[in-house]
Amino acid sequence: MKILGISAYYHDAAICLIEDGKIIFAAQEERYSRIKNDAQFPILALKDCLKATNTNLNELEAIVYYEKPFLKLERILKTYLNAAPKGLSSFIQAMHVWTKEKLFIKQNIFDELQKLDDSFQKKNIHLLFTEHHLSHAASAFYPSPFEEAAILTIDGVGEYATTSLSFGNGNKINTLREIHFPHSIGLLYSAITYFLGFKVNSDEYKVMGLAAYGNHHDIETKKFIATIEKELIQLNIDGSYQLNKKHFSYTYGLTMLNDKDWHQLFNIEKRKPDAEITQSHCNLAYAFQKVTEKAVINLCVEIKKLTNSDNLCLAGGVALNSVINGIIKDKSIFKNIFIQPASGDAGGALGSALAIYYEYYNKDRNIDQADSMQNSLLGNSFSEDEINAIKLLHNNFHYCEHEDELCKKTAQLIADGKVIGWFQGKMEFGPRALGNRSILADARNENMQLHLNLKIKNRESFRPFAPAVLEEDAHNYFELEGTSPYMLQVHKVKGTHLKKLPENYASLSLKDKLYTVKSSIPAVTHVDMSARIQTVNKEQHPLFYNLISKFKMITGESLIINTSFNVKDEPIVCTPIDAYNCFIKTGMDILVIGKYIFYK
Repeated sequence: MKILGISAYYHDAAICLIEDGKIIFAAQEERYSRIKNDAQFPILALKDCLKATNTNLNELEAIVYYEKPFLKLERILKTYLNAAPKGLSSFIQAMHVWTKEKLFIKQNIFDELQKLDDSFQKKNIHLLFTEHHLSHAASAFYPSPFEEAAILTIDGVGEYATTSLSFGNGNKINTLREIHFPHSIGLLYSAITYFLGFKVNSDEYKVMGLAAYGNHHDIETKKFIATIEKELIQLNIDGSYQLNKKHFSYTYGLTMLNDKDWHQLFNIEKRKPDAEITQSHCNLAYAFQKVTEKAVINLCVEIKKLTNSDNLCLAGGVALNSVINGIIKDKSIFKNIFIQPASGDAGGALGSALAIYYEYYNKDRNIDQADSMQNSLLGNSFSEDEINAIKLLHNNFHYCEHEDELCKKTAQLIADGKVIGWFQGKMEFGPRALGNRSILADARNENMQLHLNLKIKNRESFRPFAPAVLEEDAHNYFELEGTSPYMLQVHKVKGTHLKKLPENYASLSLKDKLYTVKSSIPAVTHVDMSARIQTVNKEQHPLFYNLISKFKMITGESLIINTSFNVKDEPIVCTPIDAYNCFIKTGMDILVIGKYIFYK
């Protein structure tokens, strides 16, 4: 039985194909269209999926859309009616989009499928819809290794729900409690993303990275936290919360908030995109991160009481906040945690397909204790012909007969200070590059973070980089118990690797903190002595494991920098020609595709 899940028309459009409950392909449209967070119907991703899996549309048992459009429209109409007469221009803009595409999603889906295959017969296939938060919950619980688990879903908003507390058992998910729009932790975090001059629904992770530069001892920072908890959000002991609607305009306006209102609240003007980042901006990011952490931990404590489960599954956009995930892990509220690596709306395509398979068709659940997400390596691979096309463009290359030779040569290049574009196997599903569409470099190099940010990625200098570390050696470097295969947990670097900091370190500027060498692995040590860790397992990721092992043989160190193969505001590369173009237009030194090493 094959089921196709689709997310589209909001942001992060994606498809997922499952067969008898197993994920056989999943990919985001942005990778193919080259439009960041592309929301359009994922026709290119679907086309590649059908080709890669040798599937005909008429073979499908069901097609599932990841939310219920009419329920969402009902919420939107009620929201505007409650806000009237405010919000007319926003309402007109929203209704234009709805009448153009979202109101007719069922027909739009069938039309797009028939464009792809004119033999497609819609009468033979069920077109089904799941609720948004069920799609998220299903995306986390069903691929998890747990027979039963508490499931926490936190995002901006689905139809009505913004936060869901659920319990999964066997092949069923039951919703226990919900918090509804306009009260939303996700939208609170999006509001500060907007106020700090970043892009909503795209750059929230930048706020998380910037928060580490905040000075938690500053009077200003403490005042920010007090203002947030007094004026913006009320946190309750049972995990529930309410936002103060008078300080937000997203229910009726075209922006998240009123700039002048927040200027008065925090005595800071809204930052313009690309403007200088001040210490006050850092302190404000820190304050919002801390309040968000408190809200999520309250929810974890409450869902533990409700379910008494040892296991927790996390999904929704807020589950991509790896700092919070590390705190949940460290607090040991639950013995075991599984976080869906594609926790945003793209993962809704996966969750919707799984929800229908297990709940609508009532299929028995086969639990994969190893990893049913298959290290999230669920997308397309590449052909020899695609590499040959690059060889015609670029004749300065070396072919390695064996993988061991490839890994040894590449590891030596990394040790020599080279920046490597690494393109192997299947593409990752989700926002993280996990060793197949990656840029790799030496974490020991104290200049490498700035070099990668400014000369390769063309992005903000404050952004940290993640280490990919051999699973069995992770405890030698980080305060981490267990594993973190999806780069979704932040933990402290061990004291044995830390350098002595200047006595005035806390009061240094952002720039000075950035330039201070903080550890023996400075390129992956953030300013608060933490790192977003990816543990690499030999069985799940053999080639990447082999590469890092060869680096260990050469240098004695079991970790390297792993960052996504892209530049600022572009999606991760999808094809070999995407990789080659990125290689040529940046300061990258080496491109490795398959067994070929291309030199500049």
